[in-house]
Amino acid sequence: MKKKRLMIRAVILLLLGAAVAYTLYANFTKDDVQKAVVGEKAPDFVLEDMNGKKHRLSDYEGQGVLLNFWGTWCKPCEKEMPYLNNQYKQFKDKGVTILAVNVAESELAIQKFADRHNLEFPILKDTDSQVMTAYKIGPLPATYMIDKEGKIVKYHTGQLTEDMIKDLMEQVKP
Repeated sequence: MKKKRLMIRAVILLLLGAAVAYTLYANFTKDDVQKAVVGEKAPDFVLEDMNGKKHRLSDYEGQGVLLNFWGTWCKPCEKEMPYLNNQYKQFKDKGVTILAVNVAESELAIQKFADRHNLEFPILKDTDSQVMTAYKIGPLPATYMIDKEGKIVKYHTGQLTEDMIKDLMEQVKP
């Protein structure tokens, strides 16, 4: 009986030790995830929108860009969409645009979401998550503000209010 209890305790202790060792190993060997850097040129990309038109980020030089990464399943993303749409209408003729990058979802899911919210800005499809990876996006929504020279001036993660969107778009207005 005593031997059996001692054996069980030893096994539990070994498992705990292995878990601690793995956690330490994983934390010390992981890559430091760096997002695209504020103050530097935004990584260029080409993505297709819902109509099949290709959008190259560098083609937008000369204008400000709000680059928003989102998903249809993301509740904070859904809440900010009407605000993004309103501000897109206000700024599109003032040299600031919105590029909304959907992260790896089906065209049907994206289109249903866009129709439900009457979205007018370009929705780009990052079907293989290459742009998301290049920008090292973590939690959604994530937004980069890019100035007329193509430099990142601000990064925000989390839901934006309409006032925040307006202020951000004013900052990158040419």
